[in-house]
Amino acid sequence: MTLKDIHNIYFIGIGGIGMSALARYFKLLEKNVAGYDKTETPLTRELTVLGIPIHYKDDISEIPPVYKNKESTLIVYTPAIPDDLIEYNYFASRGFQIKKRSEVLGIITRDTFCFAVAGTHGKTTTSSILAHLLRETGTPVTAFLGGISEDFNSNFWFGGSEYSVVEADEYDRSFLRLSPDIACITSMDADHLDIYGDSNELRKSFREFVDKLKPGGKLFIRKGLPLEGITYGIDDDSDYCIRNLRIIHGAYIFDLETPDTTLKGVKFNKPGKHNLLNGLVAFAMAIQIGPPPNLLVKALETFKGVQRRFSYRIKNADFVFIDDYAHHPTEINAVYDAVSEMHTNKKTLVVFQPHLFSRTRDFAEDFALSLSQFDSVLLLDIYPAREKPIEGVNSEWLMGKIKNPNKKLMQKADLIAEIKRQKPEVLVTMGAGDIGLDISKIQQELEHEN
Repeated sequence: MTLKDIHNIYFIGIGGIGMSALARYFKLLEKNVAGYDKTETPLTRELTVLGIPIHYKDDISEIPPVYKNKESTLIVYTPAIPDDLIEYNYFASRGFQIKKRSEVLGIITRDTFCFAVAGTHGKTTTSSILAHLLRETGTPVTAFLGGISEDFNSNFWFGGSEYSVVEADEYDRSFLRLSPDIACITSMDADHLDIYGDSNELRKSFREFVDKLKPGGKLFIRKGLPLEGITYGIDDDSDYCIRNLRIIHGAYIFDLETPDTTLKGVKFNKPGKHNLLNGLVAFAMAIQIGPPPNLLVKALETFKGVQRRFSYRIKNADFVFIDDYAHHPTEINAVYDAVSEMHTNKKTLVVFQPHLFSRTRDFAEDFALSLSQFDSVLLLDIYPAREKPIEGVNSEWLMGKIKNPNKKLMQKADLIAEIKRQKPEVLVTMGAGDIGLDISKIQQELEHEN
């Protein structure tokens, strides 16, 4: 399939972070773009401002007539939609061209020099840093991101079509649709076991992704992963290595060793060694196409961050509010380590919304250990996303496994009052569900208190 003969693009699940980036791309190409989603969000409102019609009722009559022309319309859908969705089944039963988001990304990037960022953690931050580095060094690049870059104020950047940056999502093996020139794998922790069954199948899928590299392609891997590639790490014998790491005025200062040189006094402003590693591999990938190392170092220092990735919402001398997308025990541990490193000996309160019944069930013991590290824990109901409830798996069950005595089940409506009552020095909100929609309200309320 080529896209030049497609005039109408209809998105089912248009409000997803990856789907909305694609919608922006096709609108930029002056295609007709419209879509459906279950709920209105800031992302869908932004698309509407761009002139993209969106409706929120699963009803065939809501679909604009132009998108019912089978010959000139492409249907793009997210795998998160339910099987019984009326609109999807309408298009499927009438023989429309229907593609997953990952398939369309594969088509778009096929004729570009493609950078792909894979891994169970760190994809969005790494790809955002990489896109920022390439933009700042004048590279003609298009980037499809899985979060809102604070540098672009968007999940999409169009600065030319010679190069592309994409997240290679392992969920339902979507990343096997890509054929990158340069790829990285940040981590291979067990996740999405509702799809893969066990961690061995997940690792197998990552190996299959490696085989998708174009001839002569380069693979970067976190030191220690069971793969062959160019390695990166901190204070080890990696090909790209950070040494002499210290923290000065809340920023990392370090030396960056490459196979060819050592760059002294490099600065990176995002807290957490996991973010530092993301920055390192983004640098290693970007330098492969020839931008001067000194310009990359300068760009690395100016990277602002990604919304909901260790995002400071309030940062005062006596109170700090951090928001993060963390929804896996490994990610929670990374956030805790960063908080401990940057805000030593401060009283911490974590608000966590578990994401998916299956993930909560599969990692319950690890979630309990991760959350217990904070001084106090507020636990919200499980956000189901695409899943039906699993008997016996709920937040009360998870709460029973948390050893920290300072723990409490909460409804979102009571959250702000409880935070005010506890008066933490560091507040951390975490989760991949709809907690992200409440962050601005929490921030506004707490700014009046501090």
